[in-house]
Amino acid sequence: MTASRTPEVRHSRVKLLALIAVFALPMLVAWVMVTWRIGIPDERTAHGQLAPDLPSLSEWPVAGPNDALDTGDWILAFDCSSNCEVMADQWWRVHRALGREAPRVSRLRIGGSSDTLPGEMVTQWSTRPDWQQPGQVWILDPRGRVVLSYSVEVDAEDVLADVNRLLRINPEAPVHVGREVARR
Repeated sequence: MTASRTPEVRHSRVKLLALIAVFALPMLVAWVMVTWRIGIPDERTAHGQLAPDLPSLSEWPVAGPNDALDTGDWILAFDCSSNCEVMADQWWRVHRALGREAPRVSRLRIGGSSDTLPGEMVTQWSTRPDWQQPGQVWILDPRGRVVLSYSVEVDAEDVLADVNRLLRINPEAPVHVGREVARR
């Protein structure tokens, strides 16, 4: 009688060990990955610098009313104090490259005296802040907070990649019911 129960007991023990392994093995693998940095990428996600210490757009020392915040869009702001025509054209092309997501982004040119390109808002610095560098580029969220900051040497493709990523992980807000009824 004990000889017939031995295979059942072994089978139950094997099941128990397999169940423990199913739950313990992923934790062991994760611990090894974290401890020895195996399989964890060292690269950064964003090309720009995170800028949580910069003031929001409403606090920037720019002349005139700031209409960029009224749109509720993401904002691509850039300092246009030198080589303005080239910079304005470059960021206009980045804006166009967004395709169907382009209406979710507004461009704000700060400085420069060249003609305004389509879809561009223009303002001037009333005083130059100490955190501003000529030719610098910023991506701001719909509330006007600086998300990423770029130096003048940034590649336009890197900014485009970052804007596309931000728009993808922050989907467009659903239309409010009140607005939908008002449109009918």
